Amino acid sequence: MLRRLCLCIAALTGCSAAVAEELAAAAARQVAGLFMQSCLQFAGDKEALRGWAKQKGLKVLPAEVQEAFLYGLPGVVFDASNKDGKFVVVSQDAGSCSAIAESASGPGVIAELEKDMTDARIAFKVTAEKADLEEKALRHREYLASQGQRQLLLLVSTVKDPPGGQAMLTVNRN
Repeated sequence: MLRRLCLCIAALTGCSAAVAEELAAAAARQVAGLFMQSCLQFAGDKEALRGWAKQKGLKVLPAEVQEAFLYGLPGVVFDASNKDGKFVVVSQDAGSCSAIAESASGPGVIAELEKDMTDARIAFKVTAEKADLEEKALRHREYLASQGQRQLLLLVSTVKDPPGGQAMLTVNRN
């Protein structure tokens, strides 16, 4: 009986780990896709980005929640959550844009973003990759990207372990 119980617990634990990994991978696909559709598409054009968000039905978050993402800077934060997780789009008045996932696979975010940029024929190169000085599990990857005349600076911050954690993809016009 005890052996059967142990086997059941082991099976459930393995299954729940696999489910958690798949959820983190799905969230990585979602946040990379959201970033491509919103931030990269409208990089530097806050009015077009905000129009797109409204057209897509994204809701503006309450002011006190927005403050947690804007850190006192002027801008608007939209809720882009769906069945795959909690996501936001942060549109700063200065033109910077970020897509944030509450939890996503860090390596998955990088892989999905690079695949999406390649598919969209956006040329890119990694210009820096480093660990965060304070949060040791956090990795920052910087890119220089271009499409036609558009020159873009990207910063992708993720938790390095595959099970994941928060992920933030940011773009600014260069």
